[in-house]
Order: sequence, then C-alpha cells, then structure tokens
Amino acid sequence: MAADWQNRNAEEEEDEEEMDDTSYKTIKDAVLFAIDVSSSMLAQPLPSDDKKAERDSATSAALKCAYQLMLQRIISNPKDMMGILLFGTEKTDLKDGDSTFQHCYLLSDLDVPSAQDVKQLRDLLEDEDEASKILKPAKERPTMATVLFCANQIFTTKAPNFSSRRLFLVTDNDNPIQVKQDKETAITRARDLYDLGCTIDLFPISRPDQSFDRANFYNDLVYPTSPSDPDAPVTVASTTKVAKSGDGISLLKQLLSSINSKAAPRRALFSLPMELGPGLHISVKGFILIKRQEHVKSCSVWVGGEKPQIATASTSHMADDTARVVEKTDLRKAYKFGGDTITFSPDEITEIRQCFGEPVIRIIGFKPLSSLPLWANIGKATFVYPSEADFIGSTRVFSALQQKLLKSKKMGLAWFVARKNAAPVLAAIIPGEERYDENGEQTAPPGLWLIPLPFADDIRACPEQPKEPVTSPELTDKMRVVMEQLNLPKGVYDPSKYPNPNLQWFYRILQAMALEEEIPEKADDKTIPKYRQVEKRAGPYIVEYGEQFEAEFAKANQSSAIPSRAKTGSKRPKTSGADEDDDEVKSKKRIKKIKVENDSDELTDKQMADINNKGTISKQTVAVFKDFLASRGLSTAGKKADLVERVQDYLVEKGV
Repeated sequence: MAADWQNRNAEEEEDEEEMDDTSYKTIKDAVLFAIDVSSSMLAQPLPSDDKKAERDSATSAALKCAYQLMLQRIISNPKDMMGILLFGTEKTDLKDGDSTFQHCYLLSDLDVPSAQDVKQLRDLLEDEDEASKILKPAKERPTMATVLFCANQIFTTKAPNFSSRRLFLVTDNDNPIQVKQDKETAITRARDLYDLGCTIDLFPISRPDQSFDRANFYNDLVYPTSPSDPDAPVTVASTTKVAKSGDGISLLKQLLSSINSKAAPRRALFSLPMELGPGLHISVKGFILIKRQEHVKSCSVWVGGEKPQIATASTSHMADDTARVVEKTDLRKAYKFGGDTITFSPDEITEIRQCFGEPVIRIIGFKPLSSLPLWANIGKATFVYPSEADFIGSTRVFSALQQKLLKSKKMGLAWFVARKNAAPVLAAIIPGEERYDENGEQTAPPGLWLIPLPFADDIRACPEQPKEPVTSPELTDKMRVVMEQLNLPKGVYDPSKYPNPNLQWFYRILQAMALEEEIPEKADDKTIPKYRQVEKRAGPYIVEYGEQFEAEFAKANQSSAIPSRAKTGSKRPKTSGADEDDDEVKSKKRIKKIKVENDSDELTDKQMADINNKGTISKQTVAVFKDFLASRGLSTAGKKADLVERVQDYLVEKGV
C-alpha cells in the first residue's frame, strides 16, 4: 500500500506527537512527602481577626497539600507514585513490620494512588480523634540522617526504575542537630539520595517567633545548584512564611503555591547540543512551559461487565479490497509523479528526512531585540535550559550568554533541528529574565526562549480594513471613567487565579465517581463576572455613557440625513394601442425616479457613503451608479452588482 509523499510533513508531525506522548508516558514520577511532626508543627496559629486566615497547624496544612496533590495526580498522572512519611511520631510503622527507623510513620505507602488511599487520607483529616492518635510527637526526635536513610530505602524498594524520584521535606526546624556527627551523617545520606537519582525539595516554614535560616543546616544538605557544577549561578528557593494576623493569606495557600510550583516534574521535550561557534558546544534541554490544558484520557474503561476494567487497545491495518490484515513490513511509502507511483525503501526515506544533518541548535548570528516584530511569532515557543549531561560547564556558559543578551538587548538567530526527521527552522533566541511574585515564589525561570521564525511563504498581507468611526472626546472621557472602575486589583490579570471551568468540572465529576461522593449540581466557574460589584461600582457611569451615546447618535443621524424632493408630475399616461413607444416611456420613468431620489443631478461622496453605511445602496438605480462613476472618471460597464462593488471600492479608497 502506497502513501502519497506529499503528506510527509503531516506524517512527521504525527511521528513527533507520538514520540512526545510516548516519552511523556514512559517518564514516571515518584514523590514522597516527609512531614515533620513536632510540637511546634502541631501548634495552632494565634487567633486572627481576618476571616480568610486558616486555623490549621503546619502539619495539618502539609497533609492537606498532600491530599490536594494526590487528587490531582490520580486523574492527570495516573501512573505516578506518591507516598507520605511522617517523622517525629511516637508510633513507628513502615507497613512491613520493619522497626529499624524509630519514630517514622509511613502514613501512605509509595505507590500509585488509589481511591481507597485518597479516602483514607480524607477521613484522617476529617477525624480529629484518629488524627491525634497518629500525629502524636515523640519525646526523642529522630535524626535527619535517619529520615533520609528511611526515604532512601522506600525509593529503592518501591520505585527502583523510576527516572524521576523526589523527596518533599516539610519542616520548621532549621537546626535539627543533636550532636556534631549528626550533620556529617545527614550530608552523607543526602549524597546517597542524589547518587540514586533522587532530588530533595525543601519547604521550610517560619514560626512567628523565629524565621527559618537555611544557613544553619540545610544549605549543606539541599543542593541549590547542580551537583556536577556547584559554581553555577542558580537562585536559592525562597522561604515559606507563616500567616499572621491580618495577612489574609493562610499557610495552607502558601504551601499549596510552593508545592504546586515544584509538583510537576520537568520532562524535557528534547535534549540537544547548542553550538555557539565552531568547536564550542554546550548541552541544553527544551521544555514547553505554556500549553493548552485539555482533558487527559490515560486509558479506556470497559463497563459492560460486573466490574469496570481497563481496556487494552490494539491497532491493525486493513486492506480495502480484501479486508485482510496488512503487516507493517508490507507498507510502502511513495510519491506520485506524472501519474506513476515511485516507491521508496525505508532506508531511502530515512536518508531523505535526515538530509539536513543531526539535530542541533546552531547560533548563526545576533541582531537587536527591537528588530523582531510581534507578528513573527507563528509557532509554539520552547524554553531552553542548560544541562550538564554531555558537557560539563554548560550551565556557566549558558548563564553568561543569557545575561549578555539581556544586558545588550540582543537576540540570537539559530538554525534549529528539534529531532531526527524534523524539518529545520530558523529561530530567534530571546533571553528570559527571572521573575517573582509577591510571596517570593518564582513565576518565570531564567533561561532562553526559542521562537520559530516564519519563512517568506508564511507571511500574508493583511486585508484592508474599512475606516472605523471616530468617537467624540466626550464619549471617550466617559468610557475612560467606566474602565477605571472595572480595573482588576493592581491592574494585572493573573490567569492562574481563574482555572478553566470546563476542566475543573470534568475533574470534579471524576473525583466524585471515584470517591463515591455526591455528584455536584453546579460547577465553580470563577470566570463569571461579578455582576453585583460591576453594578455597584460602574452602574451609574455606564448609564450616563449610554445616554450620551444615544444623544450623539441621534444628532449624527440628523446631520447626515439626505433631503428628498417631493414627488411632482402626473401619473404615467395610459396606453391603449400597441403602437406606443415603450422605450420613450421607460426613459421618462428613469429620469423621473432619479429626480425623486436626489436633490441634484448627482450624489456627493458623503451622501453615497451615508447610503452605503445605512445598507440601502442596493436600492439605488443603475443610472445613479453610472452617473456617479462617470463623473469621477470610472468605468460604467457591467451589471448592477459590478457597479455597486465599484462604488464601494471607490468609497473605501477615498476613506469616506
């Protein structure tokens, strides 16, 4: 079976999508929460006058964050593992009878979250009596080396082949050293985790009486930079602050913001060498940071039996004429030329697709950043970040390039081949500056953005737009007042505060079905305008604007109205014989109609424009159009539709 070679680009895109989906599914993530259970972590915050302030303890807030993350993972990433380890508890339980790690309690084993695990954690958060039995601090706290060694054993046993393994450490104790040797032992255990391929993410919590200081202990334990390049400039993560009276920001919300920013593992779209010059290469990875969220269908479920089961899908090719199954080895790709089909072997197709060379990002020059127009961004931008996998020292060279481009306000031009079989493109390399929000959390990482540039065939001229009516200064001033009343807080639109209601409703229904909860009747749509606030703040100004608009609109209609002459003359004479001159009668009728519709022998440009704007231009006669076009030196040939189009083109050209 032969496929048309003209569909090569579409097939390449399908191959790329399949590759992306496959790589996305094969990269599994294992997250283990290690939550400190101490007297200070279990202490309730001080009473607050703010109604929005939460009364959760630090441990309860961390458990609720783990619960929220588990709800997200069970739907969006059903193959990822998640577990919760409590340390500093009076009880010791590691699910397998092992009592080696004293005062460590494995609340949820590291495994793919099931509905039963979510229910168990939810019931624990709602039942204070049961929670008090488990969340009981021990008199003798375990050392940090014990906690890290316990986490190492859990990762090795439960997730040995996972490419992404992360430990989320939540604590308020910035100096858990009991004796001098504890720090050295903890550093050794942390290195063992890093050697295993695990990463440690610290979520420190500051107490009202004491702020969390990383320099006391955790700067030597949690690496802020890449272990293979410790001198690389990387920003240290911020400290999570406890909510105070009158803040209006709870500890739970701050922890959720911090954990969500690190919850998703960084899954690279590609890993390529970046060629800065002949013989000078660094290794980088590409990520898609901004992407449209859609319903994630990870599997198909068959509900025809007694118990729902996951369906296994299989694909096969069928011949159109015989309906037999065609093997993959029997498929051939071809190109139609002159009525004949020219087939290619797989090796020849591979050679054709790879004729542009190996995948690479090759910088070919630099230009001012101001020379890149806004319309040049026609494709998805890819975020590029350094990697130490292939070339040691790539982070420092990459950082120097990024800072130099920012300082000089320059952009790079690159020859970009994303992967094998991909078509090459010319791309602009734009430096990205690091940004933080009001809580000190990173909202935009430092790096480079790779923006595909259009070829000459991709550029099209915009059609000419008709001249828009110009409003009056009075209407502009009144509308300015209305817009000032409808401004968002701080004048900034934050899309993260307005989740997609369609997706949230979809996930909420799945959650209710999985956890056997009641199906909600109404979706929580935060995109619906708050009509009461709009009416309260801008209602009188909107009414005032509407009255002014109606007055000016009526005034404009009166000034642009076309005066008409009263009908005069006698009626058409009756004809009784066949010898009447029909042409003479039609001529008199035509002249009479023109004089009735126009004050003068000819319409002005403004009068014709007003007729066109009212939509009554097609009601005019052919003689009116011919006189209008002839007086301006334009052609009068053609039917009425051609004359109308010619008149409208003339009005657009004159800008009337």
